Amino acid sequence: MQADFWHERWEHQQIGFHQAEINSHLQAFWGQMRVPADSRIFVPLCGKSRDMLWLRSQNLLVTGVEISPIAVHDFFAENGLEPVVTQQGAFERWECDGLVILQGDFFDLSAADVADCAGVFDRASLIALPPDMRTRYAQHLTNILPTAVQILLITMEYDQREMKGPPFSVHEAEVRGFYEERYAVERLQALDVLADEPGFRQRGLTRLDEKVYVLTPR
Repeated sequence: MQADFWHERWEHQQIGFHQAEINSHLQAFWGQMRVPADSRIFVPLCGKSRDMLWLRSQNLLVTGVEISPIAVHDFFAENGLEPVVTQQGAFERWECDGLVILQGDFFDLSAADVADCAGVFDRASLIALPPDMRTRYAQHLTNILPTAVQILLITMEYDQREMKGPPFSVHEAEVRGFYEERYAVERLQALDVLADEPGFRQRGLTRLDEKVYVLTPR
């Protein structure tokens, strides 16, 4: 899965992965993160997620990274924000009122780009990637994050034989394999959500579990 795949999805507005509402798990479980007010939160593969607005409303600063220039433009335009656009290394940096999106490739991020981040919210990154890229993603994320950063992670689990991703099924054993060497992995919730997701039922799924984890550095 290359960058062209995501550019094409945004160009043709094939963005069923975008949630118009604030993620309910974010609202329910963010309070379990030990992140002080005025901290900066990293949102990888952020798209134009309104979750970033919710985080900002909690007196948090936000840095997202997104490969699609369409998604970045739409986030600011649709929310009535007028960003200042500058260059930051390999990225275009779009910034307005404590919200920053680095437009470019996640894998080009360096530790310096996220050095001031105190937490991570990952709703749509790990599940957006096929298995080989998930391994690379998790390795790169843990390599660049400051050592004390907690992660709130949301995944989906289903029978991958029933549906082609994305979103991809990411089982708990895989999450633990990626992160347990460095983080204590606590599952906060596991919920069958297929009844609330008719589109996935139409694609052939017979069960769809959402799982929420908090990852705390050891």
